[in-house]
Amino acid sequence: MPATPPPADFYSLPTGMGGFSSPSSSRPRHSLNSSFSFGPQSLVNSYVEANSSVASNARSFALDPNRSILPASPMRSSPRLAARKAKTTGGGRHPLAMDNTDVFQDYGEAQEDGEAEAHEWGMVDRMRLWRHDALMQHLYETAAFWGDKVVSWTNDPNDAFWLAQTYFLTHQYSRAERLLTRPFPTSPPPPRKAPEVFPINGHAFTANMKGKGRETSFDPTNMPPPPLPSRIPASGPGEMVDVAVEYEGGGVSRLVDMSVACRYLAAQCQMRQGKWHDATEMLGEANPFRGSATSGPAIPNMDGGIKIEASMCHLRGILMIKLNRPNQAKNCFMEALSLDVKCYESFMHLVSSEMLTPDEEWDFVQSLAYRDQTPDDAEFVRLMYMSRLRKYKHPEQHAIARRRLVEDYGLGDNPDVLYSFADALYGQFRWADCLAITTRILGLTAVHAPTMPLHIACLHHISRLHSKLFILAHELVEHEPESHISWYAVGVWYMSVKKYSDARTYFSKTSLMDPRFSPAWIAFAHTFALEGEHDHAVTAYSTCSRMFNGSHLPLMFIGMEQIILSNPQQADEALDAAHAMCEGDPLLANERGVMAFNHGRYEEAMALFQEAINLAQVTQSSEISWASTYVNLGTCYRKLERLEDAKRTYKRVLQLDPRNSTALAFLGIVHHMLGEIDDAIVRYHETLSIEPINGHVIELLNIALESSASQKSFLKKAMPMGEKEWAKNMRERGTGVIGKRDKGKGVAAAGSITSTTGTVDEDMSI
Repeated sequence: MPATPPPADFYSLPTGMGGFSSPSSSRPRHSLNSSFSFGPQSLVNSYVEANSSVASNARSFALDPNRSILPASPMRSSPRLAARKAKTTGGGRHPLAMDNTDVFQDYGEAQEDGEAEAHEWGMVDRMRLWRHDALMQHLYETAAFWGDKVVSWTNDPNDAFWLAQTYFLTHQYSRAERLLTRPFPTSPPPPRKAPEVFPINGHAFTANMKGKGRETSFDPTNMPPPPLPSRIPASGPGEMVDVAVEYEGGGVSRLVDMSVACRYLAAQCQMRQGKWHDATEMLGEANPFRGSATSGPAIPNMDGGIKIEASMCHLRGILMIKLNRPNQAKNCFMEALSLDVKCYESFMHLVSSEMLTPDEEWDFVQSLAYRDQTPDDAEFVRLMYMSRLRKYKHPEQHAIARRRLVEDYGLGDNPDVLYSFADALYGQFRWADCLAITTRILGLTAVHAPTMPLHIACLHHISRLHSKLFILAHELVEHEPESHISWYAVGVWYMSVKKYSDARTYFSKTSLMDPRFSPAWIAFAHTFALEGEHDHAVTAYSTCSRMFNGSHLPLMFIGMEQIILSNPQQADEALDAAHAMCEGDPLLANERGVMAFNHGRYEEAMALFQEAINLAQVTQSSEISWASTYVNLGTCYRKLERLEDAKRTYKRVLQLDPRNSTALAFLGIVHHMLGEIDDAIVRYHETLSIEPINGHVIELLNIALESSASQKSFLKKAMPMGEKEWAKNMRERGTGVIGKRDKGKGVAAAGSITSTTGTVDEDMSI
C-alpha cells in the first residue's frame, strides 16, 4: 500500500477565492442581502477592501487572518490605562494587593495619546472593565450582565464579540450564535455626551459638585431621557431579509461578516450544537484565504500569537471528522499546522488519531516552517514535536531530541518529555521500565491523557500487577466518570482476567464516548482474537484499519488472524500492506518471517527473525518477550541444517525462559539429529515434565530410547570397530534422521495470537 502524500499546493488561490459565490454588485457590500449566505466570501471581500484601503464600510474591522485574535481583544474595547502608583507606606498590605500587573492595559495607546494620567473614564469604560475582570475571575453571569448593558449602549461589534465569548464560556451556544449573526449597523453611532446629573433616590448627583452641594432636589419631569441607539431586531432568516431591505440605504451587516474572530466563534457555537453542516458553511469547505498575498506558512504571525486562519483550518478539520470525511480532515489539520506551527491541537489530532504513516509524520514535521514563524523558538518547537512521533524509525534522532530537551531546556521532569521516554520503551516491549516512567508522570500530574493508555497497558502485561490495575480503574471511574480513559481501564481489567464479553462492553462504551480513541478499537478486536473468534476479529480489525488509515497495527493483526485461519494469500496481502506503511516494527518483521517460513523460504525467514530481534533492541528486561522469535530463528537454522547455530539459539531461549516447552522439544530434536541421543532423551523428559500429554514428544522419546538401546547393543558387538566406521554404519542404519513428516502428522508450536510474538508451525516427526 503506497504512502499517502500530503496534499499538494495548499496555498494556490482558486478562482473566485475558493469557489464561493460573489455578492451582488447592485447592493452595498455589507448589506444583509449580499451576505445572507453563511459562506465567508463577504468577509473575504471585506478583508481585501481593508488591505486596499478602499473600504466603503466605516464600521468594518475584518481581522487579518495572518494575525491572532488579539486585535479584537479587551485592549481595544476596554481602554484600561496605566495604573497610578498609590502613595503608601507599604505596610500591612495583602500580597495580592502588591501586584501592579494589568493584563488589560493597552500600553501602545497610552503611550500614543500621552494623556493617560488626565483621562477620565466614562460609564462604558467602567462597565467594560467590570466585564473583563469578571471573565478573568470566572464570574460569567456578572460578565454577561454588564456586557449586555455595554452592547445596548454602544452597539459596538467588539463589545458584542466579548459578550458572545461570555455566552460561549457558559455553554449558551445558541444565544452566542444569535448575537453573532444578528444585524448590526455598519457605521458607528454618533457620539453622545453622558448626562451630568444622575438621579439617586430622589436627589440629583452632579459629578462637578463637591461636599454638600453634590445633593440637590431633582425634578424628573425636567430631565429628558438619554438618546438610545437603535438596536436592530431579528428573530430569524426571514426577518433578517426584511431588516436588510429596510436598511438598504444605511447598510447593516452581521458580525460574522465584519470580523474573522466573530465568524470563527459563531462556527464554534454551531459545532457545539451539532449543526455541523451550518458550521462548515460558516467557515467554508476550504480555506477562503488560501493563496492571498499575506497568507501562507512562510509568513509569521505579526502579533506573535496563533493565526486565526490556522484556528479556522483546525476547526474545519474537526467538522470534517464529524461529517465522516477523514481525508479532508487530515488535509485541514496539516494546513493548520503548516500555517502556524504553534497550533498544537492539529498536531495532536494527526498523531493521536494516526492519520499519517510513520514516514509521512516524520517528513511532514521536519518540513514545517519553524524558523519563518517562530525564529526564536524554532528548535524547541521542532524538538517537542519530534518527541511525540512514533518511534519505529530514527531511534538516534529521537534519543538526541529527548536528551536536548532535558539538558538544554531543563525539561527532565516535564510530563510530555517523560512520556516520550515511556513511549520509546513501550515500543521495545520493555513494560517494567515503561511502567516506572508512567508512574513518575502520574505522580507529577494526576491524569495525563497520552500517558494513561501506556500505564494501563503495562499493568495489563505484567500479570502480578493486575490488582493495581483493578484499583486504578475504580479510582478513575470514581473521580473521572466522564472520561473515556476511565472506562477503557475497566475494559482492560476485564480482559486481563479473561472476561472478554464484559471487556467488549466497556470498550464499546469507550468508543462511543470518543470515537477517535484507537486503543479501545484495537482492544475490542483483541477480545475476539483471544476468544478464538477469528472471523469476528478480522472484521473488527478491518474497521480499525478504515478508521485509522495511518496505522499499520490493524493490518498486521489481520495478517496474524489470517495465519491462524490458514488463509496464506490474505495473510500475505495484509502483512505486505502493513510493511508498506511501517518498516520498523519488530513484531511485524516476526509475522512476515512466519509467513516466509510457511512458504518454505527459510533463508528469508531467518533474515526476518534476525531483523525483528535487532529492531527490538532487546535488553535484559525485555528480551524474554522475544523468546518466540528466538525459537523461530532456531527452527530456521535447523531447517537449513545449521545445527550448532540452532542449538545455541534454543539454549538462549532456555536462559530466558527455562520452562519453555517448545524450545526444550526442539533442542531435543537437534541433539537427536547430531547423534547425541542421551542429551535428546534428557530434553524430551524435561518437555514431558511440563507437558505430560504431548503425543509428539512421547513418540520422539520412544524413538530415541529405541535408538539408544540398539546403539548400546551394537557397540557391545562391534567395539573393535573404528570410530569412523561406526559413524558410517550409524548413518546407513538411518539413526537420528529428523525432519520427515510422520504420516502427515504435525504439531503447531505455540501458534496462538498473543500480545507479543507468534511462532512458526513446525513438526516434531521422525
